[in-house]
Amino acid sequence: MDTAIAIFAGFILDLLFGDPYWMPHPIRAMGAGIGLLEKKLRRPGQSPQAQFCSGLLLVCIMVLLSALVPAALLFLACRIHPAAGIVLESFMCYQILATKCLKTESMKVCKALREGDVEKARTAVSMIVGRDTAVLSEEGIIKAAVETVAENTSDGSIAPLCFLLLGGPVAGFAYKAVNTMDSMLGYKNEKYMYFGRAAARLDDVANFIPSRLAAWAMIAASRLCGLDAAGAYRIWKRDRFCHASPNSAQTESVCAGALGVALAGDAVYFGKTVKKPFIGDAHRRVEAEDIVRANRLLYVSAGIIWLAGLLLRWTLCGGWGL
Repeated sequence: MDTAIAIFAGFILDLLFGDPYWMPHPIRAMGAGIGLLEKKLRRPGQSPQAQFCSGLLLVCIMVLLSALVPAALLFLACRIHPAAGIVLESFMCYQILATKCLKTESMKVCKALREGDVEKARTAVSMIVGRDTAVLSEEGIIKAAVETVAENTSDGSIAPLCFLLLGGPVAGFAYKAVNTMDSMLGYKNEKYMYFGRAAARLDDVANFIPSRLAAWAMIAASRLCGLDAAGAYRIWKRDRFCHASPNSAQTESVCAGALGVALAGDAVYFGKTVKKPFIGDAHRRVEAEDIVRANRLLYVSAGIIWLAGLLLRWTLCGGWGL
């Protein structure tokens, strides 16, 4: 019951306030911890097997710490007073979710494009994507922003929400640790091919079910948003595996179908062109307003999972009285 209240409150707080820049954030602390452990565990000249074992050890340490620290803090808060526990748990849920933050950062790209400032838009999109942005055209900038919103509808909003619904902030922070490690270490390059493999594989496992739930929620959201729900379903069925990750194209394909555009295609990472298939059909060229539409899908999809998850918890617990 208390966790349901905390999830309800945390979701609302995230939509209202996002992530204020002045506020210290636990995910930044996770990033610092991952960087410190990497320096301690990864050594020059390690064999591929040793690199993998070092990376696996980093993953185990970070997941354990990310679960144990919030568990201990919640235990102490509840011992002080039950109300203190609810307040802290609500704040933790709020910190785990990133729905408004994703919208805020992507809309900076849209705003710059509306003003006709392509260079400003390129700078803005560089803050939310991992690819090289210096070579992106205006169309490439829009596609990068839309793809990021679509992919992170799962990674940044619905997947952490699913873990919160399953196990509260303890499970939520464990998931965020996995996702953060993948974003920092899960690259198929010489530096991280073996060291980051455990993080990348665990992230694939953690997101397998949430990404598919997110896709179905986004298909439903397409209809509610007045977009092409039939196209969203058709492109999802056809293109949901058109990505190196087993999960990323789940929501990207829905978004492409709902908007009637082609996403993905070749991209440049660390100076190297990576060949990628297109996702969706180019019934028209992408436009800046597609970023707005993608964010609308994000909000409605997250709301569907939030409401459905809370209703399921309510049903399983036999009502709010238990």
